[in-house]
Amino acid sequence: MSNNQNFFLKQNEPNKACLLVMRDFLLNFDKDITETTKYGMPCFCYKGKMFCYIWTDKKTAEPYYLLVEGKRLNHPDLETGSRTRMKILRINPNEDLPINTINNIMTMALDLYKSGTIKMK
Repeated sequence: MSNNQNFFLKQNEPNKACLLVMRDFLLNFDKDITETTKYGMPCFCYKGKMFCYIWTDKKTAEPYYLLVEGKRLNHPDLETGSRTRMKILRINPNEDLPINTINNIMTMALDLYKSGTIKMK
């Protein structure tokens, strides 16, 4: 079992189910998104370039997407916090995933890579 599978499966409900759906969403969003582990966290790459992480808030245990190039994204649901580069999208594990919001944000983020704004190798 991979580190990422362990991370997802050791979570308590309702986070476990929520995190697994968040993961499936990303892996099915674009054929060039792949999963790895960086810094002990599930990391999702676009054509080998870090794109997004899935993690939980230390204080609230709330799941979130951490967008690597978040500073380049403008969306009211994204939070900067104390970060300079990345932004997060919090997900309430007790509600249905906000699919339209996630889809819009991931599309904007992926467009940075596809357009060449984020330099690919």
